[in-house]
Amino acid sequence: MNLSEQVDKDFAIARRRARMRGLGARFSRRSGGSTLLPFEETRRALGTAGGLRLGRRTVELSRVVGSIGQYACFDAAFMPLRRASPERWKQVDRAFRTGVDLQPVCLYALGGFYFVEDGHNRVSVARFHGAEWIDAEVREFRRLLRVDRELQLS
Repeated sequence: MNLSEQVDKDFAIARRRARMRGLGARFSRRSGGSTLLPFEETRRALGTAGGLRLGRRTVELSRVVGSIGQYACFDAAFMPLRRASPERWKQVDRAFRTGVDLQPVCLYALGGFYFVEDGHNRVSVARFHGAEWIDAEVREFRRLLRVDRELQLS
């Protein structure tokens, strides 16, 4: 099998995994969990602020749980859904298979978990191939401090 055929096959398998996971969730009546967590909703719910640049880190892929803007393109395991770009996914898979150094992904850290700003397909392909870690440029968001009583200045 040549590289082009292998990449096509990889994408078909990844899509099949996403479909099967979706069907499994429907049959078991689990709610949610079919797509990635949306960063903005999660950030608002937790009351976070910031965006402190941490620089390059090696991040455990299992801790990448959400997305900034493309959460409906991948399932919760980062397998591509119908809205994902097959050509872009295959291009990244081809580079992965041939050993091309890929740029670090850009992630937002929030409460020990990560949300993809840039590099959704790189994360998806790495997870598809069973990688456990990925290089990333990380920006951290922290919960806002809440004051229980009014501050008084004298």
